Amino acid sequence: MKTIDSIPVSKIQRASKLVTTGAKVGVNYLKYYGDKLTKTEDQARATLNENNAEDIYDSLKQLKGSALKVAQMLSMEKSILPQAYVEKFSLSQFSVPPLSPALVLKTFKNYFGKLPHELYDSFNSTSVNAASIGQVHVAEKNGKKLAIKIQYPGIAQSIASDLALVKPIAMKMFNIKGKDSDKYFKEIEGKLIEETNYILEVQQSKEIALACALIPNLLFPQYYEELSSERIITMDFMEGEHLSEFTARNKNQEAANTLGQALWDFYMFQIHNLRKVHADPHPGNFLVSKRVELIALDFGCMKTIPDDFYIPYFELAKPENISNKAYFLTKLYELEILKSNDSKEELDFFTGMFHELLSLFTQPFHADTFDFSDADFFGKITDLGQRYSKNTELRKMNGNRGSKHFIYMNRTFFGLYNLMFDLKAKDIEINNFKNL
Repeated sequence: MKTIDSIPVSKIQRASKLVTTGAKVGVNYLKYYGDKLTKTEDQARATLNENNAEDIYDSLKQLKGSALKVAQMLSMEKSILPQAYVEKFSLSQFSVPPLSPALVLKTFKNYFGKLPHELYDSFNSTSVNAASIGQVHVAEKNGKKLAIKIQYPGIAQSIASDLALVKPIAMKMFNIKGKDSDKYFKEIEGKLIEETNYILEVQQSKEIALACALIPNLLFPQYYEELSSERIITMDFMEGEHLSEFTARNKNQEAANTLGQALWDFYMFQIHNLRKVHADPHPGNFLVSKRVELIALDFGCMKTIPDDFYIPYFELAKPENISNKAYFLTKLYELEILKSNDSKEELDFFTGMFHELLSLFTQPFHADTFDFSDADFFGKITDLGQRYSKNTELRKMNGNRGSKHFIYMNRTFFGLYNLMFDLKAKDIEINNFKNL
């Protein structure tokens, strides 16, 4: 894979890159209008989506950092984005052009004050894995194989300016309006800042690994604080294949069920027992060992769940509460989905919309076991998401709905559901975490 010798760091450099990409998107639309003269609308639209996804991702992968992280988050929105975008943006999870070896050594020296060979017995300056915020290298010390995660230069300093650049796109995509929309972007900015603090990540990683050690078929690397810093993490190198690679080839239902139960228990234990959750559940953050054990990585994005959100959020997972209209309305207000100044039209529309969404989305919690390989269930989720994303009535209303905590909680559940479906896990015991 081609390497990168430099990353645009200044606000002007990064903005210029996006402006150039915008021009390419404009050309793609001109081609689209031409294609409509000789092709069907569906064919022309498919070509447009493929070209735009290619050009936008090509720009973001060179910028890295927050801009690429947004693409990673959007890649999980399979019910909203066209497939071409999902496929291209999914590459940001674990497959982007890495820094060149020369830039790696320079960056390491800047961060740690020493070159890698002064800390490790051996260090491979060619990356084995590159994602949105950092890339991973293999090293050895005292006979132990280690993974060294190095943050891209300038990423932490560019978060605010990157979000300012992508904010208009996100607001249009998710129909966010109003002066209080800043609370959502502040939530994202805060989490991205935390993700660039590798000292915090090591601390969170050790806490989660210790708390979840009792979950069967789940493994974590050991982290080494003395060989880590604010921009570098040293941990055990974990042998395994990415979860997406495993799901693509796996034909063993028992293995799928074992991994699915471990994954589900991992998330339910965190959410309900720790009230803090690994809010970045994409395939690049999980490996599968040869012994069919799930290996969890990368705890930079952890979401703390306050009681005033946790309680109403999970009360609406109960079918008897969803069917109780008065109670249901009360919880919608508590979760900031409904507002005191809503018109009758808005009140009726959003009540109906969220009743439909929650009735479907909470189905796994309505039984003792659930079949996450059920294509009909996931097809309904996709159809519902696409229907509301195209709803002209909704576009006229303020989509600025819900507590800021929804951003990472919804991301967690959408990501978890997608991983469970990719695994084709069946007969998952929903409340098994209570027995741990």
